[in-house]
Amino acid sequence: MKLIDLAAIDHEEKSAADIINAVCDELGFDYASYATFNPVKGDVQGYANYPDEWKIHYGSQGFHHFDPTLYQSALSIAPVDWGRFNHDEKFHSVFRDAHDFGITSRGLTVPVRGPYGECGLLNVTRNCSDSEWAKLKKHVMGDLQMAAVTAHDTVMQSGLLAKALYLPALSTREKEILQWVADGKSQQDIGDILSISHRTVEVHMRSGREKMGALTTPQAIGRAIGLGLIAPG
Repeated sequence: MKLIDLAAIDHEEKSAADIINAVCDELGFDYASYATFNPVKGDVQGYANYPDEWKIHYGSQGFHHFDPTLYQSALSIAPVDWGRFNHDEKFHSVFRDAHDFGITSRGLTVPVRGPYGECGLLNVTRNCSDSEWAKLKKHVMGDLQMAAVTAHDTVMQSGLLAKALYLPALSTREKEILQWVADGKSQQDIGDILSISHRTVEVHMRSGREKMGALTTPQAIGRAIGLGLIAPG
């Protein structure tokens, strides 16, 4: 599983990065980040305006494998205050180091559920007192939820996600064949329909399975449907 910084990819418009910067500037947070998970490979990717030194350290230590702001928050449908996390070894491993980079463990994660099974997470943090934090959360929660949805939709629609993660780029023929299989057709049926040999059908099916990271054709079809590449049969 990889950690991918979308801001490092060449692109003229980094509007999701603009969104998290605006969240800090307009709502009064120290730092913000947006992250999502590749529904096929499980890679973590996104934007963050944390100091570069912390981002490098975070990735080198593999914190994205167990960071509670990612994995515990992804289980929720409502905003999660980091104060609710169990302060176990995983929590301390991340935030003990984070404090050395000037990053507080006082924060909030707003999850967003996407149509393809993906989960987007907007994280914000601010070093302040308990009373200031309570007032801030109450004042900005609606804006944060809107920002989370906007950031997620922006990334999903931009094409950056596919470029960063090498999401399956099925050929027209591969999608066509997987669609026919999803519709209940046999290899022989598909060969007759497309006027190609059943051996050619198998070649395209095997290629489609490999691109989807699937061991079986039904698994490849399920993943293709989940990503919106083909329609349910």
